[in-house]
Amino acid sequence: MKKVGFLGPKGTFTEMAAYSLFPKEELVPLKTIPKVLDLAFAKGIDYAVVPIENAIEGTVNITLDYLIHHKPMPIVASISLEIAQHLLFSPNKDRETFVPKKVVSHPQAIAQCHQFLQKNYPEIEIEYADSTGSAAAWLAENPDADACVIANAQAASTYRLAVAQRDIHDFEHNRTRFVVLTAKKEQAPHIVGPEHTGDKTTLMVTLPSDFAGALHQVLSAFAWRKLNLSKIESRPTKTGLGNYFFLIDIDQLMDDVLVPGAIAELTALGCKVEVLGSYATYSSKATASIN
Repeated sequence: MKKVGFLGPKGTFTEMAAYSLFPKEELVPLKTIPKVLDLAFAKGIDYAVVPIENAIEGTVNITLDYLIHHKPMPIVASISLEIAQHLLFSPNKDRETFVPKKVVSHPQAIAQCHQFLQKNYPEIEIEYADSTGSAAAWLAENPDADACVIANAQAASTYRLAVAQRDIHDFEHNRTRFVVLTAKKEQAPHIVGPEHTGDKTTLMVTLPSDFAGALHQVLSAFAWRKLNLSKIESRPTKTGLGNYFFLIDIDQLMDDVLVPGAIAELTALGCKVEVLGSYATYSSKATASIN
C-alpha cells in the first residue's frame, strides 16, 4: 500500500482530490503544504497531493514557490475538482439569529467568497487557517466561539457542523487543480476512477535577459510547431525586482520530436528550460464519501 500525503486535516478539498486519485491507498494528512512537500521530498511518503491553481483566485503561490525554490519534484499527475464553499456554524448556534463576529478559513477560500462576506458580514473579522479542514476542526473544538467557518460539505459531515448557507463562492464554475508529486524514481501512478481529460507537459523557462521580443521568440517556438499552450504565467525568480521566469503548460505529453525540438530552440536562444513534469490530467466531482 502506498502512502499519499495531502493538505489536511480530514475534510479538506485536497483530501477529496487525494481520495479520488488513490481510493485504496493510505492517506496521510499533514498540516501545511510545505510539510506535505517536505515529507515527499524526504521520501517519507510515496506521493504528495497539493493544490496548485484555482479558477477564481489563480495560482496557489506557496505550492509553486516552494516546489520551484525549495523542494523540486516532478509532477506525475493532476486532477481538477469542483469547489463548493459553504458557510458552517456550530450546531448549538441558532442559524436564524446568530451573527458571527469572526470567520475562519484558508486564504483562498476567503478570497473565493469575498463578495458574499462583504454583502452579508461587512464588519466580520477574518482569521486565516492552514486549510478549510483545519478551520472546521477548530470550530468543532470551540463550539461556543462567536465564529463561523468556510469549508466544504465533507468537513461539515466530518466535524458535525451545521451548514448555514450553501454555495457562497462568488463565481460559478469554481474549480481547483491539484498536482501529484513524488521524489521516488518510479512510473506515474496507475489511476482508475476519475475521468482522464488529457495530458500536459509543464516547462519552466528563464529568459537570458530582458530584451525586446524575448517572450515573442519563446512563444514562436511553440506556435510554428502547432503545440497548444493552455497556460503561461510569469513568476519572480527571487533574484531581484523585475526578474521573472515563465511557467508554460503544453497540452500533450513529452514526445520524441515536437516538445524536445521546442526546448532545443529555446536553449539555442539562451533560455534555461526545465521540465517540471509530463503527466496525465483528470477531472472529478469528488462526490463519493471518504472513509
